Amino acid sequence: MLFNSINFLLFLPIVFAIYWMVNKRSLQLQNILLLASSYFFYAFWDWHFLFLLVFSTVLDYFTGIKMYEAKTEKSKKTWFWLSVLINLGFLGIFKYYNFFANSLAIALEKIGFEASFWTLEVILPVGISFYTFHGLSYVIDIYKNRIQPERNIISYSLFVSYFPLLVAGPIERATHLLPQIKKQRIFNYSLAIQGVKQIIWGLFKKIVIADNCAFFVNQIFENSASHSATELWIGMFLFSFQIYGDFSGYSDIALGTSKLFGIDLLRNFNFPYFSKDIADFWRRWHISLSSWFRDYVYIPLGGSQGSKLFQIRNVFVIFLLSGFWHGANWTFIFWGLIHALLFIPLLVFNKNRNSLHDLSYNFKTYLKIISTFVIVSFAWIFFRADTISEAFNYIFGMFNFNDLTPNYFYKNAKYALLSALCLIAILFLVFIEWKNVIKGNQEIQLSKSTIFIVLFLLFCMGTYRNQISFIYFQF
Repeated sequence: MLFNSINFLLFLPIVFAIYWMVNKRSLQLQNILLLASSYFFYAFWDWHFLFLLVFSTVLDYFTGIKMYEAKTEKSKKTWFWLSVLINLGFLGIFKYYNFFANSLAIALEKIGFEASFWTLEVILPVGISFYTFHGLSYVIDIYKNRIQPERNIISYSLFVSYFPLLVAGPIERATHLLPQIKKQRIFNYSLAIQGVKQIIWGLFKKIVIADNCAFFVNQIFENSASHSATELWIGMFLFSFQIYGDFSGYSDIALGTSKLFGIDLLRNFNFPYFSKDIADFWRRWHISLSSWFRDYVYIPLGGSQGSKLFQIRNVFVIFLLSGFWHGANWTFIFWGLIHALLFIPLLVFNKNRNSLHDLSYNFKTYLKIISTFVIVSFAWIFFRADTISEAFNYIFGMFNFNDLTPNYFYKNAKYALLSALCLIAILFLVFIEWKNVIKGNQEIQLSKSTIFIVLFLLFCMGTYRNQISFIYFQF
């Protein structure tokens, strides 16, 4: 079920009303309702893969208990690796098997061997990367004696399957979400109003910003050779806003929806396009994933301890894994490599934490923000392109200045009007977020007049277009 669909518009108020009606009866009944709603939410997309979600949940639930009750370290480790290997095995089969099979076949052909491997003809289960990482963090935390296993299977199942975060995050931790699930929740009117505002802001980002940018981005990227350098530059920047509006919009809707049920989710974005360098960007973009890799991969590898070469190795591992997590394509790995190469100089010269202490905003700061945004936008080309060669061809085309006229946007009135409205919406987004950055707000603060403008733009730019799936559903 999509957040930007009529189905969800009907689903949410029904669940919300019943949820608070049963609140006075029992917490367990409330959690059962949320769990059933979450399974319905997931099954609405494809009920066949619901069994995979349930299997993963039951596996990690019993593994956690078995590890905690293990009499020997060997037994504990056996249960731990059983869970890790099965979880990663399912993720590998559904998400990466075809990639490895095809890559190996191509590699063998290049050295003179003909190869043909069986491939899976199955769609990727939506949200598998997210709920797999939920389960892995839980199992790892028990193995490291950070938490005790959850004995209530309803509570644990809800932690894994909670519908606001099920298909595209944020990636939650048991230490943060489980205590809230186990605690009695009382309706908070002001929190609910905040949630509604955040949902509206998220829909604005998705429907007004992302979907309308996608209208141009798809046509430019799918046939970049036929577009001028100016159009390619515009396409690059529009995709930057598309992916931000799409993913952060989803996160805002997820966080806002969860507030309606009295549950706080981890923040996933912190105004990333106002970052002052690449290190700052990764502290602000997809925070739940960045912190997951930091805590469960980077620090166990040694983190920032040891020699610079040791630290550089760890950075490369993290960024390459992050790229690979996003999808089974060399473009994502190359995208991760680019960010690693951009991060390394900051690490070598001990400047990767400078932005944490630099709270000033002056001309030099603005140059840093603009340059970081441009660099990040260039890297997004590899994220968006189907192949690495297509990405390079796109970049080469950006510097072919034979035709500087963006004819695509002005060849008829429809494109001219839509591009103007899209630009106005982007400028509005930038203005609102910059205002909150300057004030030091941790969350977007929306006035009544701002809400009115957002709703007006949603009506003007969202009612004529069919619902479009979220980009991160494919990850």
